[in-house]
Amino acid sequence: MDYHRADRLGRKVAVAVARLPAKVPVTDPRYGGAILINPGGPGGSGVAEALITGRNLQTIVDADIDFLAEKLGEHDSLYFDIIGFDPRGVNNTTPQFSCFPSLLSKVNFGLQAEADGILGSSADSLMRNWQRAAALSQSCSEVLLARDDNDATGEALGEHLNTVPVARDLLEIIERHAEWREKEGIKKQQEEDMVTGYDAEQKIAVRTRWNRGQEKLLYWGRSYGTVLGATFATMFPDRVSRTLLDGVVDTDDYYDGGGESSITDADAIFDRFFHYCDAAGPEKCPFYLKGGPSQIRLAYDAIESSLRVKSIPVAASSNHGPEVITWSDLKLIQRISVYQPLLTFPLLAKFLADLKRGDGSSMAAFKQGIRPVTCLSEECIGAGSWSQQCTGFETSEDSSSQAILCSDAIYTNTFDLDEFQRVWNGLAADSKSIGDYWASIYLTCVGWKPRAQWRLNGPYTGNTSHPLMLVSTTLDPVTPLKSAKKMSSQFNGSVVLEQSSEGHTTGSGPSVCSAKAIRKYFQTGQLPEPGTICSSDFEPLVGTPQGTALLHGMSASDRRLYEALLQDTLTFGFAAALVS
Repeated sequence: MDYHRADRLGRKVAVAVARLPAKVPVTDPRYGGAILINPGGPGGSGVAEALITGRNLQTIVDADIDFLAEKLGEHDSLYFDIIGFDPRGVNNTTPQFSCFPSLLSKVNFGLQAEADGILGSSADSLMRNWQRAAALSQSCSEVLLARDDNDATGEALGEHLNTVPVARDLLEIIERHAEWREKEGIKKQQEEDMVTGYDAEQKIAVRTRWNRGQEKLLYWGRSYGTVLGATFATMFPDRVSRTLLDGVVDTDDYYDGGGESSITDADAIFDRFFHYCDAAGPEKCPFYLKGGPSQIRLAYDAIESSLRVKSIPVAASSNHGPEVITWSDLKLIQRISVYQPLLTFPLLAKFLADLKRGDGSSMAAFKQGIRPVTCLSEECIGAGSWSQQCTGFETSEDSSSQAILCSDAIYTNTFDLDEFQRVWNGLAADSKSIGDYWASIYLTCVGWKPRAQWRLNGPYTGNTSHPLMLVSTTLDPVTPLKSAKKMSSQFNGSVVLEQSSEGHTTGSGPSVCSAKAIRKYFQTGQLPEPGTICSSDFEPLVGTPQGTALLHGMSASDRRLYEALLQDTLTFGFAAALVS
């Protein structure tokens, strides 16, 4: 747990990993290595990402050649493992923690928070949210500062959950992978020597040799995963092989605050909804109105203003119970929509069309459908509160996110009510669509007590052994293009690829052009030319810009890429938006 502990006898962290094997054995000369992935958060599960969309990522980075038919040496093709890992405090990695005595109490807390409404939903919303955040922060702090009775030095989990030791964990993962690779190589070499005769050059063993203390990182990090990637590149610049940062956070601002706002593009994305709805017409956009985007915007504003003063009651139906649709509910959909316009603009259009008629049933079904459902099991009742049977130790992403963020960004721990009010006012001015939500993230750290034992002081910069590749959409709600350009200026030789689309990370929508550039980077190390802009292949509500002609004109290789990208958006994108 503590890399600086001299006796190495303290508590241990067991990092959960899931490996999607490459299409070729690790002993094959076409084996390109293991790409570690992080989906963001903080608190996102890399294990889950590998299981959910790892095959799609593999399609993007692998050579598009039939590896079974290919003759060795005929092409310089590479095939990669995809390794997802759960950072400290996340999901399957141990020690695990829970801020609640049972899953039921956690669900109840969430329902009460939903009933209170988000920041800005009422005159007393600040005090309600402030007190609720303080209660949760106190609960989590007590759990994470608990000491191990068997450890005389008293190590606490909460002091070792921040990003810096996780960057060091990455180094450990790639070294352990290389150790395994070497063993596989020796075993394969011995088998080949027995079958074909002794190879004096020992090619397989040499190719798979473990370069102790010198192994280099292959990495694809999205959103917060770019903070982890930039932190690693700062700490270990000589250990970078290929590092792709997708949806780039201003890492200096993440740790220390004081930088430019990261949400200034969110409203521009939401404005695009009205333009796309107008372009799509009534057949594809149920909220369409004649008169252009401005008329559609006026209709939306009327709905939002109405919900602020009067909620909509919804009677029970076959797929949902009685419900009340509130202003907070609409703001949740708005927030999800700017993260993932491709997936959520159609949903938003449907909800708004219904709400315009005073019908909240479709939104009620959605609202109840995303709520977690649980009850106390017999095992929990028998074992009692705080037991594994009650908590399940299914550390939720919001608890993990809180623990990591508040340990990293310690400036957020000291806000008093007046200072937070100023922060909130500034964020609300930066973005009408998600400013209130973004302020609530800061709010989770009020009264946070654990302090990280191992921290770095910026700036986060470096002369890496191989240049980083940074990718950003033109309009990203929380990791704007300007952040990618700023971080690129701090890492020698790095290049920013811009994807001309809206949404959070390239996972928000398919672009074969972007995918080809990413593939080339992992296959050859070659970066795109500075200033490269890739177009999007699919627009929200409208569809493919060229219609079916786009697909008909694609090569088989491009179609495989397109399908992998679309599947990645469908499987990963919406889940990421819900938990972000």
